[in-house]
Amino acid sequence: MRHVSTVRQFDLQETTRLIERAEYLRTAKRAEIQKNLAGMLVATLFYEPSTRTRLSFEAAVYRLGGQVISAENAQENSSSKKGETLADVFRIVGAYVDAIVIRHHSSTELEQAMPYAPVPVINAGAGSGEHPTQALLDVYTIWRELGRIDNLSVAVLGDLKYGRTVHSLLRMFAMMSNISLKLYYPEGLGLPGDLLSEMAQAGVRVEHAASVEEALAGADVVYQTRIQAERLEALEEVCAASDYAIQAKHLSVLPAHARILHPLPRVGEIDPAIDPDARAAYFRQAENGLYLRMALLEQVLKGELS
Repeated sequence: MRHVSTVRQFDLQETTRLIERAEYLRTAKRAEIQKNLAGMLVATLFYEPSTRTRLSFEAAVYRLGGQVISAENAQENSSSKKGETLADVFRIVGAYVDAIVIRHHSSTELEQAMPYAPVPVINAGAGSGEHPTQALLDVYTIWRELGRIDNLSVAVLGDLKYGRTVHSLLRMFAMMSNISLKLYYPEGLGLPGDLLSEMAQAGVRVEHAASVEEALAGADVVYQTRIQAERLEALEEVCAASDYAIQAKHLSVLPAHARILHPLPRVGEIDPAIDPDARAAYFRQAENGLYLRMALLEQVLKGELS
């Protein structure tokens, strides 16, 4: 039994294996895979709002022949509102199911509670900490779009301080070779110091751009994110999305082979006029999450994670 809590537990070999399995599941006939999780029950506990992550996990379970019980808005609609600890939630829910997929508002509380779960727990986003399955599907998307996951120039824009998807993805990049980052973010929302140190120790080159145009120029991958308004510690941290948004006019500096990713939802950071452009990969990225999470659920529930 193995929890999925951080991208640090995945190496390149395992990531590659998940990508290959996701590719198989993408084209496999439904009848061939419907028994893969037959008889298994997964609980999805979401203490924060979610569309793509929750629905793709639940769809993944059903496509593999399993069943789902779900608690949406669990912060308000479960005994957590009465003060029940997450450790006790895991003890109880873990007695009913074969695995738990959870999104929680506190990365610390989630990490401390995981040892009390009698079944595997998958982190589906924890506060401003990590979102490991998003990073895995992001890497899968880069591989599908560009045919490689190394030797990349990556522009990362938006809220880098609270953006858990950024934190996980950059830790994945730290495992790869010849990665360079160009960061552009609103004042006060840059990468946490410990993550910058991790990048330096891993040999990832980091530059800071002064504009959207400078960030996009020469990039292989653009990773845009929204302001995490729900996590801002002070009102003065709020800034206009237009300050770092990608507009159609910016595409002139973006190489033809480049791809634009976004974990979604977007709230003004990417002009919808860009959507038809072949470089806009964010909706394909969201679809990829289904197949990557199918592959991960198979491994978790079959006990095959190394």
